[in-house]
Amino acid sequence: MPETVLVTGGAGFIGSHSCVELLDHGYEVVVVDNHVNSSPEALVRVAKIAGRPLIAAYAIDVRDRAALSEVFARHPVDAVIHFAAHKAVGESVSLPIEYYDTNVGGTCALLSVMHEHEVHRLVFSSSCSVYGDARTVPLSEDSPVAPTNPYARTKLMCERILEDVCARLQDLKVLALRYFNPVGAHPSGLLGEDPHGIPGNLMPYIAQVAVGRREELSVFGDDYPTPDGTGVRDYIHVMDVAEGHRVALEHLDDRAGMRVFNLGTGTGTSVLQLVDAFAAVSGRSVPCRTVGRRAGDVAALVADASAVAAAWGWTTTRDLTTMCRDAWRFQELNPDGYARPSARAGGPTPGESPDG
Repeated sequence: MPETVLVTGGAGFIGSHSCVELLDHGYEVVVVDNHVNSSPEALVRVAKIAGRPLIAAYAIDVRDRAALSEVFARHPVDAVIHFAAHKAVGESVSLPIEYYDTNVGGTCALLSVMHEHEVHRLVFSSSCSVYGDARTVPLSEDSPVAPTNPYARTKLMCERILEDVCARLQDLKVLALRYFNPVGAHPSGLLGEDPHGIPGNLMPYIAQVAVGRREELSVFGDDYPTPDGTGVRDYIHVMDVAEGHRVALEHLDDRAGMRVFNLGTGTGTSVLQLVDAFAAVSGRSVPCRTVGRRAGDVAALVADASAVAAAWGWTTTRDLTTMCRDAWRFQELNPDGYARPSARAGGPTPGESPDG
């Protein structure tokens, strides 16, 4: 029998692409998502791309233990991939209570319900931001952790909770994946990053400037100790991130307990380099204006992903040009996001449901 995987935050950017990856590899998928920063339309498109439906999708908050427990009671869940969380560094500085409530509270609720229903296998979506303002890069899993903003602290706190629970519950198997700045989109152009409101991440903001939805990009600081003064990050294609989570599922049973792996390319790209790469692919100018540094940001975060390569024989395969090309394809075919796709996007017919 194929495994059934519960994906929290499954309608979000990474979650929706991971659902496609899972469906493509024979898994059955159940989604829980409250759509605070996602669209139900993404799940319709997941089913369209995969050519088969999800088992079910529930519009509930992962913190709602009673509702979440009903989902587990209704479906024989074999494993969970936990994406559901707030994720913007700058916003977390302004809304720390909301971030701790959702990210930490949601993880605790999920663990409680999993234990109640005797589900012992979890892939946790962590973040490279836990490393903080690193003095040297690339960063391995053994590098010191020193988060500099509430978002990063919530992710590290969740990791600590998972470690403690694994120490108590000997059957629990957890893989925490610290990944580095996911970007890009599904190559079909049907799925991509469509945040509500003003994008909190760089790539969707660049894409919205290029397509004419926004006038210019604000570059937060040009005085970092990097080659061009702007922040350097390890950008990874969202399809590589999705693949990494699927491969993690295959390795949950390697041993019990908590393990941590980085997912990244090992190559750093500055803000201005990403702008130039996107402009070259799209053929559109991306006007920029330098402003002051953003609270909680750091100079450089680049992965040492050698551990996951050694353990699983898995590495990323998509380069920066592919990331920009796929992100632009989604933005060009969906100039207003999921709300009003272009006819060229080949969107699902009205009324089509991810449940078939």
